[in-house]
Amino acid sequence: MENKTRYVALGDSYTICEGASWEESWPVILTEKLSNAGVPIQLVANPSRTGWTTQDLIDNELPTFDSSSPTFATLLIGVNDWVQGVNEENFHSNLNIILDHVQKKIGNKLVLITIPDFSVTPDGPKYSKGRNIAEGLTAFNKIIMSEAQKRNLKCVDIFPISQEMKGNAALVYKDNLHPSAKEYTIWENLIYPVVYGVLKR
Repeated sequence: MENKTRYVALGDSYTICEGASWEESWPVILTEKLSNAGVPIQLVANPSRTGWTTQDLIDNELPTFDSSSPTFATLLIGVNDWVQGVNEENFHSNLNIILDHVQKKIGNKLVLITIPDFSVTPDGPKYSKGRNIAEGLTAFNKIIMSEAQKRNLKCVDIFPISQEMKGNAALVYKDNLHPSAKEYTIWENLIYPVVYGVLKR
């Protein structure tokens, strides 16, 4: 029996999938789809929490990551850093701490995912504090994508497709802020082929 890939999903509300059930969360769908495609994989932990920043991830999720004996991970983090006013430099610094830690354990068996554009949701603008949300998230996403490139890691850019939530109630959860289960499935469709490629090589 081939050894199963041990998958840990790191992140915030967008990885725990606030607004969807556990079965509807994209890490669970991703794991099932990969298994069905002949990739032996198990989701061993999803320590993500709504509202968590890169610092919260370092403090609370990396210990779980370590104790889970992972061989693969996804990382989608940063939206709460931006909301809470963390500057680009500090975000970048924390991101590097996370990436260094994770890569030390699993090398390039890590897929990064960009931050979606929550400004297009009905209640998103309430969190702007007078700033341009899309602009701010784009700056953070540039950091994520440049680190991925530098480290030879795959990165899935969900920012453009997340903008399709604008004016589409079916893609937004009833809290008017988080994506719906349908939107998470759309993300998973983008994430799946990239992860499949990483795990098959």
